[in-house]
Amino acid sequence: MRTVLLILGTRPEAIKLAPLISHLKSRPAEFRAVVCVTAQHRGMLDQVLRVFRIQPDYDLDLMLPGQTLFQSTSRILAGLEPVFDAVQPDIAIVQGDTTTTLCGALAGFYNNVPVAHVEAGLRSGDVRQPFPEEMNRVLASRLTTLHFAATESAADNLRKEGVPPGSILITGNTGIDAVLHVRDELERGTLTAQDCPYLDLSKKNIVVTAHRRESFGAGFDRICAALARLSRRDDVRIIYPVHPNPNVLSAVDRHLRGCPNVLLIDPLDYVSFVDLMRRAYLLITDSGGIQEEGPSLGKPVLVLREKTERPEAVIAGTVRLVGTDEAAIVREASRLLDDSAAYEAMARRHTPYGDGHASRRIADALRDFKP
Repeated sequence: MRTVLLILGTRPEAIKLAPLISHLKSRPAEFRAVVCVTAQHRGMLDQVLRVFRIQPDYDLDLMLPGQTLFQSTSRILAGLEPVFDAVQPDIAIVQGDTTTTLCGALAGFYNNVPVAHVEAGLRSGDVRQPFPEEMNRVLASRLTTLHFAATESAADNLRKEGVPPGSILITGNTGIDAVLHVRDELERGTLTAQDCPYLDLSKKNIVVTAHRRESFGAGFDRICAALARLSRRDDVRIIYPVHPNPNVLSAVDRHLRGCPNVLLIDPLDYVSFVDLMRRAYLLITDSGGIQEEGPSLGKPVLVLREKTERPEAVIAGTVRLVGTDEAAIVREASRLLDDSAAYEAMARRHTPYGDGHASRRIADALRDFKP
């Protein structure tokens, strides 16, 4: 039996590691799966843990109000030391590009424990976009032994950086495992979402998420100004689950509070958010995960970023970058609202990110790994 320590701290990490945790626990003769949460984002993380019925073995509960990167990095790294001492893992797993990802990989390195990186190889090519995620994943790659890349493009990024090809496995994205599972369960009625009074079925419902650190300030003002302009249309309803970060809340309050056809709501649990996405007309987001999930649900996605580390869907034509430019956001959203041919061209259900079986591939690789 191989002891696997899975380290996560945020909602996106929990969503993408939940299918893997469940799969590892379904093979108890092969794996002892130990879950450690740093609670880098407390409330939003707990939503996902409840949905997937994950009970952490270790909960560091390290979130502080208004925490800086200095504070969270130092607290997470120090908090992981006694966990590694107690668990004595054979391998440590991190996911994505958060501060928890970087600290988990560094803690594995300090303890001479091999690190496996789920969703390895994403690159925007600009260490400031997204910040600090691009540098987090670059550094994590230098500390990783097993690189689980979602796509050939991500694997190629790693090979170009000198990562040994034998340590790279293209698995697909575990986030697609999660969203397809939830979509299918919702359609079968075996999962139920919260009541959804947010949708107005007489209108085209636009679901918005935006919270990226690099957009704080003027970028968020432009995003919100664009949404305010779109809200003046009689044929749309904008539904915006607002991230609790004060930098986000202040811009939203200034520009969108009280606007017609704008509904500002608290963040939803994962099942309810998947339900909202699958019933929406259009997604506008700066989220990396939604860039992957939207195409798998047949929804056009406008991305509020200048650069993306997920170019596959842009190339496939199901995602378009609009940045934080007010005019570009309004122009591209209006085109999809007014031009049915343009909408259908983006809305075809196509995802280059996986087939729903990434977790099994990762588990098999962990079983076969020889340190």
